[in-house]
Amino acid sequence: MTPELTYLTYAVILLIAHMLIQATVSDLSKGIGWALGPQDEKREPNVIGARLERALRNYVYNLPAFVALALMLAVTERGTETTALAAAIWFWARVAYVPAYASGLPLVRSIAWFASLGGLVLMILPLL
Repeated sequence: MTPELTYLTYAVILLIAHMLIQATVSDLSKGIGWALGPQDEKREPNVIGARLERALRNYVYNLPAFVALALMLAVTERGTETTALAAAIWFWARVAYVPAYASGLPLVRSIAWFASLGGLVLMILPLL
């Protein structure tokens, strides 16, 4: 398996972890009774729960580009050491994005996002 596909596997694991973390924090912030019930009543999450919802949404928006690039690099056999590094940069930047966003630290979240974007750009180059 190529390094890009290995990181694609990790990206799916990260998606599952992202969903579990977000759902747990968000639901618990709304109250255990509400979380275990039918959730008919709309409740807003606390600040961290809301940040984790936005972080998950951002991940879901960015994941398709990574999936497409990892698959295109594998199918076309154009993967290089640089694209393998780029996949690693994308993945680890996305891992860092979760606590960076949840913590509310300005700039840190943006740095992680731009690093992940840089990883995607480096993965595109051999395909042009």
